[in-house]
Amino acid sequence: MRQSVTLFSDQGSVRVSVEIADTLEERKLGLMHRESLDENKGMLFIFEDELPRTFWMKNTLIPLDIIFISEDLEIINIKQAEPCINDHCRVYSSEGNAKYVLEVNRGFSERNGINSGNKLVFFI
Repeated sequence: MRQSVTLFSDQGSVRVSVEIADTLEERKLGLMHRESLDENKGMLFIFEDELPRTFWMKNTLIPLDIIFISEDLEIINIKQAEPCINDHCRVYSSEGNAKYVLEVNRGFSERNGINSGNKLVFFI
């Protein structure tokens, strides 16, 4: 299912078409095994509660920005993640409580002026 989110920055706003990962199975699979991700597309992970989150990139072939988002739709932080195909992949942490996580192509945040403290809106 495709939906969209709009992220706001000092440069304006940018809309991202997202796949929703809101079940345990969908969140486990994420963007694994995909060879590409179109510009302004991504995956939005939705959790039941707001807690510290960790993501790892096992079997993920695409370099990504991992955008950690609070329950009130404020960006907590953004991590630039490298692909990993072995068993010892780096872990990326929210460094705070997150209810949502948005994965987009690496560099998307920088190109669009998206930073910690910015807000977003869901169109789900």
